[in-house]
Amino acid sequence: MTHPYRDPGARAFWRSAIASLDPSAWRNVYRRKFDIPAGASVATAGSCFAQHLGRYLRARFRLVDTEPAPPGLPRQVRPMFGYGLFSARYGNVYSAAHLRQLAAEALGAFTPADRVWHHEGRYYDPYRQTIEPNGFGSADEVRVLRDAHLQAVREMLQACDVFVFTLGMTETWRSAVDGAVYQACPGTACGIFDATRHLFQNCTVADVRTDMSEFIRMARDLNPAMKFILTVSPVPLTATASGQHVLMATMHSKSVLRAACGELEAAFDYVDYFPSYELIAAPPVRARFYDDNLRTVTTEGVEFVMAHFLEQHPGQEGESSHEESDEPTGVICDEEGLARLWERQ
Repeated sequence: MTHPYRDPGARAFWRSAIASLDPSAWRNVYRRKFDIPAGASVATAGSCFAQHLGRYLRARFRLVDTEPAPPGLPRQVRPMFGYGLFSARYGNVYSAAHLRQLAAEALGAFTPADRVWHHEGRYYDPYRQTIEPNGFGSADEVRVLRDAHLQAVREMLQACDVFVFTLGMTETWRSAVDGAVYQACPGTACGIFDATRHLFQNCTVADVRTDMSEFIRMARDLNPAMKFILTVSPVPLTATASGQHVLMATMHSKSVLRAACGELEAAFDYVDYFPSYELIAAPPVRARFYDDNLRTVTTEGVEFVMAHFLEQHPGQEGESSHEESDEPTGVICDEEGLARLWERQ
């Protein structure tokens, strides 16, 4: 008798592929959909976990950086100002909605009404709230630097062969005026929260799929050969505004993101999915790759994830075009500020 389960290989069965093995012995969890040539230009964006991916990719591929630190800024402080974390100085981009908006701005298809926040004598960019920790000196400075930033984003999209995006969460905060997506909830990192002007939206699978599809369309209109690797951050939510318990909110958010990525990967031959989330958060791993806070991924965990990635996309050691890396030793996580707000109460 023949059927699809007769001989699909050991990796298709839970017992042989997972239960009977230590995670260090797992093989073929990820199989690449397309090659990334050793000389390819790779760009990164996403949540704080994406900073780990960028660090490894920098050593193996030509990591695009269209918004490097200005000369003279000490290396140790560059990450605090958003330099060297990603392929442009956008800071953490947690949602597909934010990524879509960023591309639309860079391509001249959208200009948000809310362009500058003024708070306690300083000025802030609502869409990258923490890249200047003490704010800017004037509204004009915010606008000029954002225009330069959007040009850098456009150059990044033009320059990269493969765009790696780490989706972090579904919870977003938007302007009631035009739906513009903020990097974080107003009033947390900076700005003043106003319930009549700042609206919460927890994106659905359809929302995420639509936002990512539109981003991909815009990017490929500009750069037709561009390919994409999507992954979901294994880092739980620090806090939720959904009204649910944070455990429920985290599982909901990650499940929505994972489902949307699966649909996108199936729909486009130039979109692949890499299982960062599964490798760290799957029950058989027994939380061994989380710190004591059960949120921060350990160095061992990052190495475990990247070993699976580099097995399929080895690149070439020393390929980086940067003589001096801007990479931080840890990660800059804007969301952790929510925990500090609670601790101060």
